Amino acid sequence: MEVIQKTQGKDIFKQKEYIYPIDVALTLIGGKWKISILWKLAHRTIRFSELQRQMPATTSKMLTRQLRELERDGLVHRKVYPQVPPKVEYSLTETGGSVLPILNQLSNWGKNLSESQL
Repeated sequence: MEVIQKTQGKDIFKQKEYIYPIDVALTLIGGKWKISILWKLAHRTIRFSELQRQMPATTSKMLTRQLRELERDGLVHRKVYPQVPPKVEYSLTETGGSVLPILNQLSNWGKNLSESQL
């Protein structure tokens, strides 16, 4: 993953300036499906086809794009097995795993909100 550099009180990450660190985080995990992907990979390695089944509202193209971005940013590891038909598995990297406590808090927050609305 690219290193964040400091310049005149601003963070430089991926050749873009950020004033607030939260914006760097949202650059990495922002996107309609990224948080859901990270959540599904929280406890185990998953094949692409299984991820696709678990996320029927997304297209194959969008899921691939989001996974590639997560892989490029060092949050997800992609392992390709040299076989026919191709087998591809995804898992969290150490950096990807470091976001899980935050996702757990988000999940609890969502649960509390939904329970308070009953």
